[in-house]
Amino acid sequence: MPNELVLGSVLDDRFKITDFIGEGGMASIYEAIDTTTGEVVAIKVPFLRFESDPAFYSRFEREEQVGRKLHHPSILRVITVETKSRPYIVMERLEGVLLSESLKDRKPLPIPQAIQITVRIGEALEYMHERGVVHRDIKPSNIMLCRDGSLRVLDFGLAKGLEEKQVTFMRHAPEMGTPDYMAPEQVQGGSRGGRTDLYSLGAVLYEMVTGRKPFTGSDRFSIMHARLVGDPVAPRSINPEISPALEEIILYAMERDYQARYPSVREFILDLKDPEKVKPTGRAERLIAPTSGKLLWRKVRVTVWAFGVLLVLVGIYVLSRRR
Repeated sequence: MPNELVLGSVLDDRFKITDFIGEGGMASIYEAIDTTTGEVVAIKVPFLRFESDPAFYSRFEREEQVGRKLHHPSILRVITVETKSRPYIVMERLEGVLLSESLKDRKPLPIPQAIQITVRIGEALEYMHERGVVHRDIKPSNIMLCRDGSLRVLDFGLAKGLEEKQVTFMRHAPEMGTPDYMAPEQVQGGSRGGRTDLYSLGAVLYEMVTGRKPFTGSDRFSIMHARLVGDPVAPRSINPEISPALEEIILYAMERDYQARYPSVREFILDLKDPEKVKPTGRAERLIAPTSGKLLWRKVRVTVWAFGVLLVLVGIYVLSRRR
């Protein structure tokens, strides 16, 4: 079956295709009218080359299954379709702009606006966590800022249950999260429930108020390595308008050790709503700059070389003593 839907056609005798909205890395999105309700909807159709990929298909199914279970004003609404002739997801039609696009046009965002956006995302995540679901891919391109002033958390393809065991498809391992926002434990192939989402949300807030991503590098692997061995630059050193209390909140959410972070997104939200009650503990002064992977490997090589030379010298000494 051709991958592209034809404008004016009716999919499964229910959805009349009215417009092409756009495409991402793995799917096209169309506007359609649900002829059973009259509602204008969006339909996400995967590219044909991905439909036969077991790992992708599992992710696509997960996105729909999780979305159908969640009903929150700040979470994308997924519409149930019982019988399909091909893989696709039907969603509410949104008008707005992705947070990632908004950040391209304006960096940093006004601090009150950034806090408001973070609180709304946090409330959606709190709702998910209470129902045993972790998003695992919170990033600006998965947040839609709608024209009516609301927002939506999108894309549940990497979501998993709090008690669900980690399953990694090696061919797709680099896609298990986004390097710029993923938590250190995700880099190591694991997840720590709601605190993993908390770290990512802290990273998004960091970018909104500083205009920079928390870590930089020449490639995705150096960025992932940086968060394992170091901390981001203190937010106030980039944007002095950030209060010491807000800096403390951000760094608390982005602690490398998940046990040292906020216990839950709820506590994070409460502090954002009333930052005057937050007392800085000197987190900004205790930050450790990340060591690059190349520099670390160079140090390892130098250490190994020096140890090798030492062994040779000891061997020469022992042989001379025996003679």
